[in-house]
This record gives sequence, C-alpha cells and structure tokens, in this order.
Amino acid sequence: MYEALPVATVRTQVTVPLRFPDGYATTARVFSFDGLVDGREHLAFGLGDWAGSLRRYAAGGVAPLVRPHSECLTGDVFGSQRCDCGPQLREAVERISEAGGFLLYLRQEGRGIGLYPKLDAYALQDAGLDTYEANVALGHGEDERDYRAAAQMLAVLGVEQFALLSNNPEKAEQLGRLGVTVTEVVPTGVFLSPANADYLAAKASRAAARTVDAPSLT
Repeated sequence: MYEALPVATVRTQVTVPLRFPDGYATTARVFSFDGLVDGREHLAFGLGDWAGSLRRYAAGGVAPLVRPHSECLTGDVFGSQRCDCGPQLREAVERISEAGGFLLYLRQEGRGIGLYPKLDAYALQDAGLDTYEANVALGHGEDERDYRAAAQMLAVLGVEQFALLSNNPEKAEQLGRLGVTVTEVVPTGVFLSPANADYLAAKASRAAARTVDAPSLT
C-alpha cells in the first residue's frame, strides 16, 4: 500500500544560469514549493529539455532522468574531498541536462542528521569509526534521509515515472513505497580520492550487504 501524502504546490519558479568551477555551464529552471511534509526548503532544478522529456514520455518515449541529491555543504560548495558529493552533483547536472529531467536538491545534510552532527561524525571517523558507525555512535540512524518531500515535488512537476540516477537502492525503494515508479536505475560514477577511500569503501560494503553489484551509495 502506498503512503498517502498531502498535495504540495509550486511556490516560485525562476530561470538560473549555472556555472561550475571547471567551466561547465548550463541553465536551470528552479522550482520552490509550498506544503512539503518536512517544511524544508527543497529545490527542483529542471535541466535540459525537461518539459520536452515529460511530453515525450507521455507520448510513449523514455522517462525523464531524475536525481534526488542530498545537500552536502562541505562537498557541494567547498569541494571537500572527504566525500564524493561534489563530483556526483557536477556529474548529475551535466547528465540530466543532456537527457532532460530534474535534479532534486534535498536539504538533508549528513544523510539526514544535520551539518553539525555530520562534523561530529567526521571527528569520530578520524578516531577510527566508519561513516555509518559514527552516525550510530552519535545516537542517529545510519541513514535518516526521507524521500516523502521528493515524492511530493515529483507529483507537482508531473513526473509519475522516471529513470533514477543513483547507486543507492534505498532511494528507489522509498520512492516506490510512496507511489513513484522508477523505470530504471542509471548508475552514477564513482569518484575516488585518497581522502575518501575509506568513506567509499564503507558505502560499498553497506551496499553489498543489501544488493548485488552495487558499487556505492550516493
């Protein structure tokens, strides 16, 4: 049985030119929302021919490409090498711009525990815990992210089915329980550096315990 969610509405939409540090540039239609279940300021970025992707799917074509991306201030904005979030975001914007679809920027820092607790978890990781053990040691769940708002956003935008750009099987599972159909899972790249090797290894190990051949959770 699907979980019934209240109906959200588009609050504002505006066109924003984007430019990344490596010079890649594109244009996004940015949507804000009223009525999201968690009250947070999540955003949807319509990229490429996002409107055309919806029309083509309605006419029997391929589904739009969508990535729900959880906010990571340290990685997305400041280029932290302790995670792969910044490169994942950069990759997603380009791939969705090429295919047509949406990036959902979800304000759930640190896999849902918040920015300060995430930094507390980093300190525990420096003492030897992995990224999931550190969250638990702080009294949190391994992953507290919630995709109900994402499902509401997709409904407002008219996205009933989509191709999911992610390596994280939990995203597809949660969205499926919320009545959103994932037509296929499109894997993302794996962005390894000396500083994030242990982090990616922990994510790969956790993924392997849940599903076969999942390279990393993102």
